[in-house]
Amino acid sequence: MSETRLRPLIVPIFIPNKGCPSRCIFCEQGKITSLQSQSVNGRYVREVIDKAISSKKFDTARNPEVAFYGGTFSNLPLRLMIELLGAVAPYIKKGFFHSIRVSTRPDALGADRLDLMKDYGVSTVELGVQSMDNDVLKLSKRGHTAADTVNAVHLLRKYGFRVGAQLMPGLPGDSVDTFRATITKVISLHPDMARLYPLLVIKGTGLAKWYQEGKYQPLELEKAVQICIESCIRLEAEGIPVIRIGLMSSPSLLEDGRIMAGPWHPAFGFLVRSGIHQKNIQNDLPAPGKASEIRIFAPQREIALIRGYKNRGLKLIEKQTRAKVISVHSDDSIPPGRIRVESI
Repeated sequence: MSETRLRPLIVPIFIPNKGCPSRCIFCEQGKITSLQSQSVNGRYVREVIDKAISSKKFDTARNPEVAFYGGTFSNLPLRLMIELLGAVAPYIKKGFFHSIRVSTRPDALGADRLDLMKDYGVSTVELGVQSMDNDVLKLSKRGHTAADTVNAVHLLRKYGFRVGAQLMPGLPGDSVDTFRATITKVISLHPDMARLYPLLVIKGTGLAKWYQEGKYQPLELEKAVQICIESCIRLEAEGIPVIRIGLMSSPSLLEDGRIMAGPWHPAFGFLVRSGIHQKNIQNDLPAPGKASEIRIFAPQREIALIRGYKNRGLKLIEKQTRAKVISVHSDDSIPPGRIRVESI
């Protein structure tokens, strides 16, 4: 089954910081989305949607969704919420989209807002969980607790929404063990999906000031990759797909000096997925010293994961087996997640 069949086609509409009661210490959504001065209203929503459905890549067979990201959607002024949802409604009625998803805080789920979202076709609510450790949440100035997340998930389930959990390793006060505990608690809540966004230090945030003063040390890239590899494996083993790994870039985010520190990489998600795949194929590799040269055969769609970023995966295989990888060939008769090795 192709990746496009596994995931819906999402048309994102960013509402940076709108509805947020305060600013988290790490947050600079205007620069992340390149929409700092953008006035988000019904007209803007229609412009984004019209542009999306006129694209050659738009495919109604992929169950398209409109997604409101970047703010606290369920805490928007009621009039604005109705305006934004109302702008999408005609496109759902005409069959261009099958539903709406929104992003919000765990402590911003009033019954009247949930009823309204349900009436307008919202089917998925992604929660900015970030951590399940109260000390970490407090240091990050999130303004909610782990208990709020637990209550939010139960409430959303009661209303029939699909639930997503957005998680952020590397927050102030976090550690490998603390984030492992967060993953354990999130697994116990059984969300329908999760996202992993390792924390970056972005210019203009409170976190940037802490970093400059030596009060905060971000994760190194390799450590962040390993944390996300472990977290992905654990979540997906419990049937919770990880639908995004690493922050999506934008032109303003990539301006010189905008990202001051942290595990930024343009292909962070690929590093993680390739690392997971390397773990999956360990038992198919020859023991060290058993071969001097090898050929690898794998399903076509998994060859990139085997090679890794700039052939990093092949170098790791060579280091482990002490054999040179002569070539990598496609063979779709091999089961997904497996390889066949020919020793030379």
